[in-house]
Amino acid sequence: MIPTPEHNAKIAKLTFAGVYPHYLTKVLRKGRTEEELRVVIEWLTGFDFQAQQQLIAEKVTFESFFDRANLHPNAHLITGLICGYRIEALDNPLTQKVRYLDKLVDELAKGKAMEKILRK
Repeated sequence: MIPTPEHNAKIAKLTFAGVYPHYLTKVLRKGRTEEELRVVIEWLTGFDFQAQQQLIAEKVTFESFFDRANLHPNAHLITGLICGYRIEALDNPLTQKVRYLDKLVDELAKGKAMEKILRK
């Protein structure tokens, strides 16, 4: 699937505060912890727990969230399909970063080992 400009604009306007509870529900339902979710988010973005909470409180959009993020240098190693999109083929940098996060949360929920999720 190739995302449309409208899809990319919609992704940019989503708030981290609006999506975080869905991430949390997904990982908790599969037996993982909120702490593990926080670790995954910190690995990708550089945002520690306090920064994540502040961004949730500010209700920042994903556009602002990733503008502020310090993306992990190994983020490009996150590949595969998520939500019908091949991550490495996405040409919109913001949509690709959001899908990186989606993929990490998905891997966490599927029980993948943290050492494998946090590509080193």
